[in-house]
Amino acid sequence: MVDKLRECFDEMVVYKDLKKSNFFSALSLPSFLRDWLLKQFEDEEGNYNIEEVSEFIRQYLPKKEQWTSIKNRVIIENERVKFLTKISVDINIKTKEISFSLPDFGLTNKETIIEPDVWYECKDALVNGTETWGVVELGYRAPCEELKILGRIKLTGFTQFCPYTIDLDYYKDARAEFTTKEWMDVILGAMDYNAAGYEEDREKLAMVTRLLPFVEKRLNLIELAPKGTGKSYLFGRVSKYGWLSSGGVMSRAKLFYDISKRSPGLVCGNDFIALDEVQTISFTDIDEMRAAMKGYMESGVFTVGNYEGTADSGIILLGNISKDNMDEYKSMFTELPRAFHESALIDRFHGFIKGWDIPRMHDDLKICGWALNSEYFCTIMHMLRDDASYRAIVDQLVCVPEHSDTRDTEAVKRIATAYLKLLFPHIRSAGQVDIREFQRYCLRPARKMRGIIKRQLGILDIEFKGKDVPAFSVRNLEYED
Repeated sequence: MVDKLRECFDEMVVYKDLKKSNFFSALSLPSFLRDWLLKQFEDEEGNYNIEEVSEFIRQYLPKKEQWTSIKNRVIIENERVKFLTKISVDINIKTKEISFSLPDFGLTNKETIIEPDVWYECKDALVNGTETWGVVELGYRAPCEELKILGRIKLTGFTQFCPYTIDLDYYKDARAEFTTKEWMDVILGAMDYNAAGYEEDREKLAMVTRLLPFVEKRLNLIELAPKGTGKSYLFGRVSKYGWLSSGGVMSRAKLFYDISKRSPGLVCGNDFIALDEVQTISFTDIDEMRAAMKGYMESGVFTVGNYEGTADSGIILLGNISKDNMDEYKSMFTELPRAFHESALIDRFHGFIKGWDIPRMHDDLKICGWALNSEYFCTIMHMLRDDASYRAIVDQLVCVPEHSDTRDTEAVKRIATAYLKLLFPHIRSAGQVDIREFQRYCLRPARKMRGIIKRQLGILDIEFKGKDVPAFSVRNLEYED
């Protein structure tokens, strides 16, 4: 399969060696950034020069504690400094002034400026997202007392992180060259996992399930798992389009909209918000947060004060669970914070991931070989979020029983759509779907994931007791006019 992978995806395949402790393991880089470096420096055999990579990292990947040194070079020494980071741009409506921020270094819009000539050179790369990764070049615009101009750090150049054009249609067509089981192994490799290290297909599918909110908008999931199964790594290190929040205090202002700063929260501009170590998270105002989450998770709309916003980010709850409670028929959600003990809020989560189906991380599960570039793969998943054709196929295929609960129907269809995007991206119409594979890999897992939510709702609230997910089935299109 390796030869097929390299033949089909060519430049988008890199050699990853995470099984042994090597050069990259000490850098703690996100997967997408590590694979980007590999793509720049590897030869056709997967070898790279450590000294070259080290020099690039030293020059272009400064640590946060080096920010004072960078400011000294830019402001005092009057140098132009280049480095790789994420940048966010703002356009002032009243003055038309364009500024930027560097979130990783605490540089805010009030301290910066992008002058018109630079803006027109770089705008195409900077306007496509809330935050954009790339190589920034910084200079300094000195203050002028006579004209009452304050000194500011200015952007003098920008090179986008992903200089190549990704052909989504080619990716979809290439999938047709692989069997479903082969493709699942391809996905695991892109996630940095060694498919041969898993004993059962059930374990592989459970791992792939974690990627559902990467490809489907506003997909809300809960995962409870034993420690050491890689939750934090996957949601925090694989994709540059998501946000992992680990414990601590979470406020409505941070998650949705900050009235005092007039700035949108985390749900705006991220594909998903994963609340890790959810047992340790506290909310500044439980009732306020609960009301905001219920409204947003239902419709994608949130209202804070006089501000009404919309977003597409999914909400993911990640928590560890004791071995005694790894049972969907027992009360598992008592381990969640009090904010999530309300059935009306839990009902808005589409599905539950049984994290105990995923083995604890060990060396044999780490990728060592050729695999899809994580940076490429996470961009593909991000692009698939905007493709509505898969939902249309699911709507055409799934038979919904009469009087089915609307939330159950939406949850199952949304999860099935995400599975279809991940596992069968080459499908362009309902007639191309293998009904048995759709039933096995899309509809049945979706119904099981929603079923656990319904069982937990029945434990939380007598109103839901005994209510199961409707018996959705797959329509056989061959026998329909």
